Amino acid sequence: MKKLDFDWKPLALVPLLAVLALPLVGSPSTWLTLTVAGLAMGMIVFIIASGLTLVFGLMDVLNFGHGVFIALGAFVATTVMGSMGDWTGSTELWRNLVAVFPAMLVAMAVAGALGLAFERFIVRPVYGQHLKQILITMGGMIIGEELIKVVWGPAQIPLPLPEGMRGAVLLGDAAIEKYRLMAVVVGLVVFAALAWVLGRTKIGLLIRAGVQDREMVESLGYRIKRLFIGVFVVGSALAGLGGVMWGLYQQTVTPQMGAQVNVLIFIVIIIGGLGSTGGALIGALLVGLMANYTGFLVPKVALFSNIALMVAILLWRPQGVYPVANR
Repeated sequence: MKKLDFDWKPLALVPLLAVLALPLVGSPSTWLTLTVAGLAMGMIVFIIASGLTLVFGLMDVLNFGHGVFIALGAFVATTVMGSMGDWTGSTELWRNLVAVFPAMLVAMAVAGALGLAFERFIVRPVYGQHLKQILITMGGMIIGEELIKVVWGPAQIPLPLPEGMRGAVLLGDAAIEKYRLMAVVVGLVVFAALAWVLGRTKIGLLIRAGVQDREMVESLGYRIKRLFIGVFVVGSALAGLGGVMWGLYQQTVTPQMGAQVNVLIFIVIIIGGLGSTGGALIGALLVGLMANYTGFLVPKVALFSNIALMVAILLWRPQGVYPVANR
């Protein structure tokens, strides 16, 4: 059997966009700063979008309530980190990480638990009914936001970066913020973990096989329903992790932050090809770079730049850069 050639063209879009922006920005140091900032933003958006991409790609569920897991993760992080002031106030990076990583883990656990309840009571009755999924999950997000207001209040809450993560690293004349470098590393780890689980493990094989032929997998004695519930919980937990990263990126959290980020998330998964993890990574990096370049060059256009990017990509590839088969 002839091995199919890998489609490298979408991968070239990210460096192509960066190269095209260089003469427009002018200063190489400013361009490098904007590029790293864009990649960091893109990685955070990918972490958030990866959960929704996973749920849609493997379960065919349009979860418009994804934003509530993002906001919940961010608010849980404010509580956890707020109780560790001695660690977040230290200038030593390792002490900051001792505070941030537990906050991420607790946020993922709480968001995953909410995802389990969300799947059982809201999503499960509407499997296979996309219109009802959109309506009922949006209603679930509104209820979730109100419950967040009951617990934490409706006001904006600060989520400052720990002392050791503030500031920048100098590369020549370019200043690269420490937290943005950390965001790139965390995003790469999440992508590598997803790619490994889905492509190299028995669980990933069973999930992908269940998507193609559920009856066949169940006839072999595997409970595909439990695997799909696990996918939804993992997707919710990733949204919680993304909420922590986004909250630290903005240094503030609000109950509506998930709904606000939802627009970027759907642009990313549409660009990537609905359900494609690799496509979502490329889409997120393109969105992050475009937002930073246009925000610097033409601030008034920044709000619409990512929609224009999505339109341009879809004119080239109507199903996204890496469409999922039979989607």
